[in-house]
Amino acid sequence: MDRLREISCFVSVVEAGSFVRAADIVGVSKAAVSRAVLDLEQRLGMRLLHRNTRSLSLTDAGHDYWQRCKHILEELAEADDVVSADGGQVVGQLRISAPHSFGILHLAPLWPDFMRLHPGIRLDIHLSDRMSDIVGEGFDLAIRIAQLQDSMLAQRRLAGTRIVACAAPAYLATHGTPGHPAELERHQVIAYSYFMHKDEWHFDGNEGPVAVRTRALMQANNGDTCLSAALAGMGIILQPDFLVAPYIARRQLVPILPAYPVREMGIYAVFSSQRHLPLKVRAMIDFLVAAFDRVDWNTGVAGSRTPGVGTLAYAAAA
Repeated sequence: MDRLREISCFVSVVEAGSFVRAADIVGVSKAAVSRAVLDLEQRLGMRLLHRNTRSLSLTDAGHDYWQRCKHILEELAEADDVVSADGGQVVGQLRISAPHSFGILHLAPLWPDFMRLHPGIRLDIHLSDRMSDIVGEGFDLAIRIAQLQDSMLAQRRLAGTRIVACAAPAYLATHGTPGHPAELERHQVIAYSYFMHKDEWHFDGNEGPVAVRTRALMQANNGDTCLSAALAGMGIILQPDFLVAPYIARRQLVPILPAYPVREMGIYAVFSSQRHLPLKVRAMIDFLVAAFDRVDWNTGVAGSRTPGVGTLAYAAAA
């Protein structure tokens, strides 16, 4: 096996945290990845990885070698991108992870436009509300809706979304409309399983932050399921306006607790590195930034569908 393949397999094992996941990323068998790393260690005459049945860890020499090898692979990827750009083509497979409801409502209509702009790109879209491990699962880019904290990842903000407490008119007519978050303890709520604070809902009021412990009549790990239950009059939901705003506009849902808003969350494109960013990833980020320019969730669509090329500004993200 050639040295470049050995290095690529080694770097993939380190970043994926296992030989099995590295094999999926590289596109060969687990045995081939194991053989490549073993051949590399034998050629160098040193152990790079500590192995046991449950985990992998780098030796001191392995850590230094991994950092250098990662830099080499990034330089090679950048060289490929320069050649592709000179030829006027952005090429390759682009693996993207995105939240389920947002991905269906607001991203799916955009993919055909991107592919028409870049016919050399093959999109591999994965929808899940579970927060993916970008490096470990081999994603080039993830869309996250969150209040992001600092980390080794990088981000580009695409838009914002308000989190709205609301319910169907029929539910409020039967159970009453709460005037203070504390009253939610006596109401039926439909909970979102991946909500950061679980069953504790947080609001901002004139007296400062307010937290209330709710008891869910039903919970689901998907926003559309929570929405359907609320539309059927089953209880109160706390969901983003990109999902509920059209139903509020049609008066199928009624926002509650207007004096106690929930802090806005950002919608971000998150990726693993801000240095030597692959051209295909840069093209997608530019496209999404343009697509969500002047977004209006009340209409259920992005404000601009004309992709443009902008100057990317990066910051640390979770």
